Amino acid sequence: MDPLSVSASIIAIVQLTSVIIGCLNDVKDASKDRARCAIEVSNVSSLLVALIYRLDEASSNDGWYTEVQSLAAANGPIDQYRSALEQLQSKLTSNASSGLKKIGSALTWKFNKEEVTNILTRIERLKSLTQIALEMDHFKLSQALKNDTSVIKSTVRSLQESQDNQQYRVITDWLSSTDFPAQQSDFISRRAEGTGQWFVVSPEFTNWLQETKQNLFCPGIPGAGKTMIAAIAVDYIWKAFKGDNVGVAYVYCNYKRQETQTATDLLAAILKQLVQEHPLYGEPVATLHKRHADRRTRPSLDEICTALNSVLINYSKVYIIIDALDECTDSDGTRSELLTILRNLQAKTDISLMATSRFVARIEQSFQGFPMLEIRASDADVTRFVAGHIHRLPKCMQRDPELQAETQDRIVQAVDGMFLLARLHVDSLRGKGTKKEIKSTLQNLPKGSTALSKAYDEAIERIEGQLPEESARAKRVLSWITYAERQLTTKELSHALAVEAGELELDEDNILDIEDMISVCAGLVAVDEESDVIRLVHYTTQEYFDRVREAWNPKAQEEIASTCLTYLSFQTFDTGHCSDEDFERRIIQNPFLDYAARYWGNHALTVQQTIEKLALLFLRNMNQVSCANQIICTRLERSDAAVVGGVEGERGGGEAACGAGRRRGRLEGQQWSDAAVAGSRERAQGGGEAACGAGRRQGRLEGQRWSDAAVAGSKEGGRGGGEAACGAGRRRGRLEG
Repeated sequence: MDPLSVSASIIAIVQLTSVIIGCLNDVKDASKDRARCAIEVSNVSSLLVALIYRLDEASSNDGWYTEVQSLAAANGPIDQYRSALEQLQSKLTSNASSGLKKIGSALTWKFNKEEVTNILTRIERLKSLTQIALEMDHFKLSQALKNDTSVIKSTVRSLQESQDNQQYRVITDWLSSTDFPAQQSDFISRRAEGTGQWFVVSPEFTNWLQETKQNLFCPGIPGAGKTMIAAIAVDYIWKAFKGDNVGVAYVYCNYKRQETQTATDLLAAILKQLVQEHPLYGEPVATLHKRHADRRTRPSLDEICTALNSVLINYSKVYIIIDALDECTDSDGTRSELLTILRNLQAKTDISLMATSRFVARIEQSFQGFPMLEIRASDADVTRFVAGHIHRLPKCMQRDPELQAETQDRIVQAVDGMFLLARLHVDSLRGKGTKKEIKSTLQNLPKGSTALSKAYDEAIERIEGQLPEESARAKRVLSWITYAERQLTTKELSHALAVEAGELELDEDNILDIEDMISVCAGLVAVDEESDVIRLVHYTTQEYFDRVREAWNPKAQEEIASTCLTYLSFQTFDTGHCSDEDFERRIIQNPFLDYAARYWGNHALTVQQTIEKLALLFLRNMNQVSCANQIICTRLERSDAAVVGGVEGERGGGEAACGAGRRRGRLEGQQWSDAAVAGSRERAQGGGEAACGAGRRQGRLEGQRWSDAAVAGSKEGGRGGGEAACGAGRRRGRLEG
């Protein structure tokens, strides 16, 4: 090895270190990890400079000198260290390279704990070797380098495995973005020890586990605890068959997710779980990804079914659990189609299917002739639940075992098999200051067929009995959740609530803490920790608010529509359409943008007159409209196989059309029509082109018309290839008398 190579490598490292330290000092919102990296990098730099002087003074004939040269070997300690520095530099300066630095954004610390640990490990390794080298002990350095070589080889293998796993995650996430395992983890984390034991030891469930190709129908009244029982069943099966060639997949249907709850979506989610359990069975999914990913198309229902069948035959048995089947719509045939496909697959492979649902005649007919096990909250489970929440109740109860026992007995008697009611009754005791208040509440717990509605009425009374600011906050939170077109994350809702009328940017000092949003809602709101979704505690809560929300908060839709339009009109979106890289960053930095862009029109339809001025102000700003349209177009392109379709060209090329439909709304003889992103398709000789088009939005309001408020799609194409252009173009807003 060239004697100068190690010195040259060290000099290059020292120069790079200077750049890195400068970047680290510029980081916004500095963290302890950032400071530690800066200190360690600086320390290593000082040691390396000292080593250069030692090398200059040493004789090239020394054994020590020869060993030191090994530091600069290919993929050796210095190479590993350089890689760590380059990783730091790359992520720290990505903002600047994308142009964000030009508009005043500081560098941000974007490393997770695992990445920081990996970087610090490589820094520490070179630091230790350099310290040993400076001792000029030939034999000690030789042994240290041998040990380090072994570590490097192991690290390289681990990195390769990590890259393979990462690629596999990319493929499975492409197949389905739904994360039912996260929901499963969240449900089980809330389970009181021993809850649901009656279900897993029941003859019906035991027989279902043991028999082949068996179905089990588990109906229950609203609030009986069906979802928790489904989660307990999944957890039990996992543990019972751990290590065996048995597959487990599950679906948690939700009334708020109808858009992503088609038969294709749900079957893709089942397929995803089964290949995640056994990656060796994932070849059919990898084939689908290879066929569609580059063309930006989605697998058809038939392709999903074929791949699913190919995976199922690898398992000795597969259990599939579907929760809340009644929350999977059948108005378009989705539920019937899903059950039909699963039973067709069941005829070919050993699938055992379990489903929970309310008592719905059509669903009951679908499982006619199969075993049935009704789900009810057992007295033992309710007692465990209440006991597990005593710590949340007043101190006077926590110190009184007799009052605790009375509370458990009273609630068990009142709930009559309805777990949800137990939760609401426990929440009704919070805030009571004396034993007398608690006992009075216990004596008047709602019972019977109207108990749930009365419990919700009492929750509303507790909300309105709070301080005016807290009551108003609860009303806004509950209105947003109940009127939302889809489930909201905590970030989305907190940013929505922070929007102020007339402002041109979001004041981050106005963002509420999640706990302050939940605590004022009388137990009617919960957060799924794994998915970060903020939701009502139960479907019946939504049904209750569907009945009372108009009277309770008549201005809700107006506030929501105005909030969406105000947000879309922020100055930060004046730059309009952006690159793919900046688009992802824009979504992360503006959590409410996706919802506002996609659903403002839905909320505006019912309050056209009151938000007309705000809507027209937004529609006249072509850049802001272009920004919103990019959200719509990109989401359509990524999520809807019918929107981005792949069609093989006759001469070896392809074309894809990111289309969209039309949305019409009519209110009191007035009309917003043609609100659409109209897809277009172009074919070029020997190739294809894709246009994620746009369309026109027309509306008529009090004899006036919003016309041509559109985003015209742009087309790109050429001979011998196919390209996709998502959206862009022009949007004009015209107001005519």
